[in-house]
Amino acid sequence: MAHDVTTDEAAGPLSSPSRRAVLAGAGVTALVVLTGCSTYDSREPAPAPGGGDDEKGPIAKTTDIPVGEGLVTDRGVVVTQPTAGQFLGFTSVCTHQGCTVSGVKNGAITCPCHGSAYKIQDGSVLNGPANRPLRKIDLRIDGTDIFTA
Repeated sequence: MAHDVTTDEAAGPLSSPSRRAVLAGAGVTALVVLTGCSTYDSREPAPAPGGGDDEKGPIAKTTDIPVGEGLVTDRGVVVTQPTAGQFLGFTSVCTHQGCTVSGVKNGAITCPCHGSAYKIQDGSVLNGPANRPLRKIDLRIDGTDIFTA
């Protein structure tokens, strides 16, 4: 019984990938696709928000945060002032896919990646796709300086 084999004159017979190789490749592709849209687990370690280390200086000034608004610091902390004199801290890591939130506007902490928004009063979800609140971060106020506790 004769078999037809395609050849490349310079390299010799060409072979097709085995069924096992095709299935293994499909499995890797499925794994990549499934993990690409995973939800961020807020129990996982988030970037260090400044560690409460006074030697690094304050993360913000109370005078920089208007009442009803907030500020995303460069140390991974969102500081909000929902009512006069009440300063709250939250992680800047969105609970949907781990993007960094971009800002605070009109009483909401917003994520640029997929449109999630969180309330400045408690970090709870205002708009999805996120379905879990931002993790709270304890703050310490010293005069007009704000530190992580």
